Amino acid sequence: MRKLITVIISIALAVSMTACASVSYTVSKPEEDAKAESAADVTSSEDIEDDTQKNEKEQPGTKNDAAENDADENQGDIPALRDSIASSDGLGENAICGACIGSMGIHDQQLTDLAKKHFNALTLENELKMDAMFGYSNDAPKNGSIHDEELNGEVIAVPELDHSRADAILDMIAAWNAENPERAIRVRGHVLVWHSQAPEWFFHEGYDKNNDYVSKEEMDRRLEWYIKSMLEYYTGDDSKYKGMFYGWDVVNEAVSDRGGNYRSDIEQGSDSLTDSTHGTKSSWWKVYGSNEFIINAFRYANKYAPADLDLYYNDYNECDKTKRRGIITLINDVKSAEGTRLDGFGMQGHYSVNAPTAEQIEEAAREYAEAAGKIMITELDVKPSMFYDGTSEKLPEEFMRQGRYYLAIYDTMKALRQDGIDVQGITFWGIVDTFSWLQGQNPLLFDGSYNAKPAYWAFVDPSVLDDDKTD
Repeated sequence: MRKLITVIISIALAVSMTACASVSYTVSKPEEDAKAESAADVTSSEDIEDDTQKNEKEQPGTKNDAAENDADENQGDIPALRDSIASSDGLGENAICGACIGSMGIHDQQLTDLAKKHFNALTLENELKMDAMFGYSNDAPKNGSIHDEELNGEVIAVPELDHSRADAILDMIAAWNAENPERAIRVRGHVLVWHSQAPEWFFHEGYDKNNDYVSKEEMDRRLEWYIKSMLEYYTGDDSKYKGMFYGWDVVNEAVSDRGGNYRSDIEQGSDSLTDSTHGTKSSWWKVYGSNEFIINAFRYANKYAPADLDLYYNDYNECDKTKRRGIITLINDVKSAEGTRLDGFGMQGHYSVNAPTAEQIEEAAREYAEAAGKIMITELDVKPSMFYDGTSEKLPEEFMRQGRYYLAIYDTMKALRQDGIDVQGITFWGIVDTFSWLQGQNPLLFDGSYNAKPAYWAFVDPSVLDDDKTD
């Protein structure tokens, strides 16, 4: 088996390096990397997850056909990732081993084959976000979409929801589950309330961004209607997807990177409130002027979600101490409010090989678990280290370094679980490198030719990463 693993890694690395003639390489020791590790990078929300510019534009990887055919023959023999992570030796038999997938991904057979084999849960990358639900009509609602619905005995004018993109992915998952109940895939809802990818017109009178902002009371009706509609459609008793969702990110990225305060309408960034959508500024805060919309989002989610659906707050740069204080304040504010339910915190996990350190991740995770209860890494990917010079010659060494960093994260999560921390699992923000939002940075477990990288073996057979040299 060890020989087979070495062959597979060699093939995968060869495919990843278009200019490298050999896959023999020497790997630096983990302690050398540790000297350069520092606090987590502070990255803007625009950089991390404003997917507006790439909706439905993921591109498949460039392939070396001869090498890929050889690799594919071996890839079918590798163990399923889910069987390692969701095991008693991993994070527990009920642990989430997840990945995100988008609309383009479901039309790529190799990608969906990887998803079905290796993951027991999927997060829809963009398709359950508000702009997708409104058909990406970000400048104005679709003509004729505004109609009346009843909410709490009152009539409210609302825009029509477009479920088509999300349903296409969920229907694929449902079909797989029906045929493979012993290998069923669950779903994480992402996301109900977020300052980004929310059309600006949703906050204005007459759903026209040129008009005044609506009152807080009117916005609250729209907020409740949206959460009610989404949760009833996807998790309600009459939903065709009933029972598929294990959790939902109720609110996303509502804490500022600067000072750890709540994200406001004057957040620093190049975007303007007059833009159709925003990367940093919050129109939710513009209307409410407080965290009331966050409290109410969790109140309404609690009202309309089934009891077995975990409700999460989700954020990035979560290991930064200043921002961590703000996130914990938000969690405590929500949990102390009447009628709310917050079950866990999602540590997004957009890291680089050098930062944050495993120790910083553990420290943050313990604090979040104490405040929120459940914790989970929800969007894990790993950017290159400061040691990588960008050349194909150094790529094998970097992949091994990346694999060791993934292993450090995994070992940290396992140790936390053994200490009684409720670690729900890990979701990777993508499956293959060339479908990642981090284009050209090779942040995931499988390369652009769908082959397992050393990062994969960190979860399946970490002894592979012990070698100083792989031939």
